[in-house]
Amino acid sequence: MTDFKWRHFQGDVILWAVRWYCRYPISYR
Repeated sequence: MTDFKWRHFQGDVILWAVRWYCRYPISYR
């Protein structure tokens, strides 16, 4: 059960990263 929760959390983090990446492209640096 904990593994499933961790996996779900990881997916959320990845979604967050993708959203940030789309909002602020690397070329912005």
